[in-house]
Amino acid sequence: MKYTQHKKAILLLADGTVFEGKSVGIDGTAVGEICFNTGMTGYQEIFTDPSYYGQLMVATNAHIGNYGINMEEEQSNGIKISGLVCRNFSFDYSRVNAEESLMTYFEKQNFVAISDVDTRALVRYIRDKGAMNAIISTETDLDILQNKLSQVPSMDGLELASKVSTKEAYTVGEKNAKYKISALDIGIKRNILSNLAQRDCYIKVFPYDASFEDLSAFEPDGYFLSNGPGDPTPLKSAQKLAKEIIDNNLPLFGICLGHQVIAQANGIPTYKMHNGHRGINHPVKNILTGKGEITSQNHGFVVKKEAVMEHEGIEITHEHINDQTLAGMRIKDKPCFSVQYHPEAGPGPHDSSYLFDQFINMIKDSKQ
Repeated sequence: MKYTQHKKAILLLADGTVFEGKSVGIDGTAVGEICFNTGMTGYQEIFTDPSYYGQLMVATNAHIGNYGINMEEEQSNGIKISGLVCRNFSFDYSRVNAEESLMTYFEKQNFVAISDVDTRALVRYIRDKGAMNAIISTETDLDILQNKLSQVPSMDGLELASKVSTKEAYTVGEKNAKYKISALDIGIKRNILSNLAQRDCYIKVFPYDASFEDLSAFEPDGYFLSNGPGDPTPLKSAQKLAKEIIDNNLPLFGICLGHQVIAQANGIPTYKMHNGHRGINHPVKNILTGKGEITSQNHGFVVKKEAVMEHEGIEITHEHINDQTLAGMRIKDKPCFSVQYHPEAGPGPHDSSYLFDQFINMIKDSKQ
């Protein structure tokens, strides 16, 4: 592996716009839809979140790598973003419980990142023009890069859950726990499983294409649909699963992509946002309580709010305060609710962790 710190690198956007930077030290090329995260901390959790699969991440925080890496903070089995664009990359780090530098972590996974990019100008540009495909590379021939970029599929309509889902079912938690949960992995984060296990749950995690029969064979007390990457529209088997769970009046909780799957299972469309929401300080209003929550969010698609408002059987429970997009809903006569954001945080605030308690209480009510 070549190690050439400060070698010139290029970011090329699909519309032909070029930003120059420097390689952090690993030669190569990475492609994907470019997006940005406004979180000031939690870069390791962001990089390993399966919901970011297929995306180039722009870090808006000026310093990346300054507190190193701790393996306990991984949200999956390695880096899931396609590549990283940042302003200042820290080769040195300072944290008591850090295990290694971010550079060492990148080297082990042959991960391409570029620094010294004017990220403030880049984020302003993406905000105006919207999310689009892009390429970063230590190759500087624009014709070669443009040709590679032209072959990258649009995120709109793209199924990516199969790329990050487990291949085989596995369990998490204590076998003699009070509650059993069947979870569909369409890009699940480890902190979700931790939150459930902490609430006395024994969880069996199933592959993205598992059937209702597969999940039911575990004899669970409740069902869970995870977060994940890509467009929910192609996930027909997950939508069928959600519909069967709901039709059988069984407790169901969905987060992020799981929330969108539940919507589509009820005939409610989703759409691709101009930019999406990615950060750890997004304000959400709980319509039912009137309280505000600061939330962790990561999504480029959203459920069509107007369609939910017109649906007699579904109620809006949460709303994003910045743009009034739908952030949560529940089925009125069924034990089913879902949210667009991440109550498990990792990274982010814990304002919304009560939703896991709400899920457990729903299971208790259903058992009675």
